[in-house]
Amino acid sequence: MHTTIRMNGAGRLAGMLSRTLAAGAVTLAASFAIPALAQDDTMTPIAIPSQPDAIVLNTGALPGATVAESWHRQYGSLFARNVTVATLTPFLPDPAKASGAAVIVAPGGGFRTLSMNNEGWDVARALADRGVAAFVLKYRLNQTPADMAAFSQSMARMFSEGARNGENKGAAARAAQQQDPAKALAPQIADARAAFALVRSRAAGWHVDPDRIGMVGFSAGAMLTMATALHGQDARPAFIGNIYGPLSAMKASADSPPLFVALAADDPLFGNGGFGLIDSWRTAKRPVEFHLYEQGGHGFGMYPKTTTSTGWFDAFARWLDMHGYLKKR
Repeated sequence: MHTTIRMNGAGRLAGMLSRTLAAGAVTLAASFAIPALAQDDTMTPIAIPSQPDAIVLNTGALPGATVAESWHRQYGSLFARNVTVATLTPFLPDPAKASGAAVIVAPGGGFRTLSMNNEGWDVARALADRGVAAFVLKYRLNQTPADMAAFSQSMARMFSEGARNGENKGAAARAAQQQDPAKALAPQIADARAAFALVRSRAAGWHVDPDRIGMVGFSAGAMLTMATALHGQDARPAFIGNIYGPLSAMKASADSPPLFVALAADDPLFGNGGFGLIDSWRTAKRPVEFHLYEQGGHGFGMYPKTTTSTGWFDAFARWLDMHGYLKKR
């Protein structure tokens, strides 16, 4: 059963990160996502913000979890961690300009935290402004220390390890191919499937066409997006967006969804891993658009920066328009 809550207290998928790299991606994502105007990088604990529109998905609590969900502020943005119960938050356009298309938005954070502003709510609001219904998926995460100081210290250690991996060209992408995403990401894939099911079940009330629901993800969220396209069974995204996720080759089929990709060439995690994913889609004769920005680092998201990577969202919107998703059908 799906319930609305108010929270105020407490083929292989190429690019599947190894345990160390996945953890290191958290700090790398934050460290390379600083906007043009420097923001405070201190992780400051905050109360869980009120989310009156968040809808609990039917995937249950994370098995074996002992640390409760908590939030913090960093770089002027909000982050959630230790998420044990998945939710979906709708951002609906004015019905007068709703195109009928929808997007499940999956923030990133190395499966240990979620960048809720930069890669979640801000993206969803921008999509709703274009007439596309957007739904931010707060998926379940790997557990991290409850104490903020211990969490921060662990991230600092992981940052140095991740940086060393990034210096080894292609190591990030190659190391990522060692796990079966259907198993490694089973809870997160279940959350994504539940999100698609919920949107389809309420399609009429939300002015959504059940056949025009796509998914876009950032970093780890991009990994989840690709895994959902491959292993999501009934999810069946109509289109997918991979924003600074791994781009190693993977099995594409004749019915793989149209793919939009954005990556910065100076991305310390995936900028040197090759572009096999693009070749995979082209070999399968499936639609793919690839934007490789000269600069932008990792985690640029919706932060305003002086690099051209800031234009990725406009490019994504134009791509959606080209495929007819900004127009009513």
